[in-house]
Amino acid sequence: MTATISSSRTFDFEAIDAAGNRSKGKIEASTDAAAAAALRQQGMTPLSLAEAGRGLNRDITIPGLSGRVTTKDLAVLSRQFATMTSSGLSLLRSLAILEDQATNPKLQKALHDVRREIEGGSSLSGAMKKQDRIFPRLMIAMIEAGETGGFLDQALDRIATNFEKDANLRAKIKAAMTYPTIVVCFSILMLIGVLIFIVPIFEKMFHDLGGAKLPLPTRILVGISHQMAWLLPLLIALAVGGTVWLRRKLHDDYAWRLGFDRLKLKLPVFGKLFTKIAISRFSRNLGTLLNVGVPVMQALDIVGATTGNAVVAEAMKDVRKSVRDGQTISAPLVAHPIFPTMVTQMIEVGEETGQMSAMLEKVADFYDHEVETATESLTAAIEPLMVVIMGGIIGLMVVCLYLPMFTVYQHIQGAS
Repeated sequence: MTATISSSRTFDFEAIDAAGNRSKGKIEASTDAAAAAALRQQGMTPLSLAEAGRGLNRDITIPGLSGRVTTKDLAVLSRQFATMTSSGLSLLRSLAILEDQATNPKLQKALHDVRREIEGGSSLSGAMKKQDRIFPRLMIAMIEAGETGGFLDQALDRIATNFEKDANLRAKIKAAMTYPTIVVCFSILMLIGVLIFIVPIFEKMFHDLGGAKLPLPTRILVGISHQMAWLLPLLIALAVGGTVWLRRKLHDDYAWRLGFDRLKLKLPVFGKLFTKIAISRFSRNLGTLLNVGVPVMQALDIVGATTGNAVVAEAMKDVRKSVRDGQTISAPLVAHPIFPTMVTQMIEVGEETGQMSAMLEKVADFYDHEVETATESLTAAIEPLMVVIMGGIIGLMVVCLYLPMFTVYQHIQGAS
């Protein structure tokens, strides 16, 4: 099946009609929103839209091998759920469709359990609370507010927008850091290869040429090469074990997590980037929660737990105390250095004008752009720095390997 309107981009779509029949095809439109609108005009509810012919940029999913439920998974789920709900499909019918087309096994099982709970008389938010390892508190609270206020479709739409922006931010950071990460990994593998395979060849060659005593730098390099048989597995084991231990410690010990997050914010180069990411998530999450009618105290509690930074969570404790005493949100934020003056002033203006959620949305958009700019600048600075560092290491190794040439040459001249 193919639908066409005048435009320049082609999208693959999957949609459902009023009778519940599903169909797939292609549609031309200028944007994905225009494609979705065109499908609705034809009496179909779009379930998924993806630009056709994107080659290597296309998302690749291997059924059965998906890991944890990601922000992108939740963004896609929320957008499809919002579309179906606003189109008049029943809650159970929408959940059945979402369960059927979910590619992540964990998400599919969670949707199945949620649907069963609703069939047993539970509310959507109540059923999701029992799957809180899959569905974050932010999502559950907004759905609960939407159910209470009778605007579930709008709440789902806000959830989808929130997750989409968060997923886009994560994707931009990952994309910017992919090249430096590949260069570092390749350089490390190259160094290991030189130590394991190249250095022993040079050592044997030096020995065969006269057996003269090697210079100290060369002896050190040869010594490291001899120890690689046990040193490399030890380093890998320490790296893996240390990472697992640190993650568990940060997950189980709040004091460790708070100290670690404070340290991250003070790092020379990356600290400002981590700060901007934390402020962006704080502003986005709080603005979204307040926009759908979640009570302020509950919203502050959720924001503290979902921002991903314990320093922000500590600040939210002071803010909740201030609000409980009848004070403003902005006043206690001034005492926390993580929040710049611009942020506290904009929040203060939002409180005075009654446009708190809109002001927080502007702050989030501003810091999203700041994060993107900072990431690009950081990547541009890291790439030449890594080239210089790795070039220096390789150059040092080359010097260590060629230093004995002079000693061997002198030894041969003396013997002749």
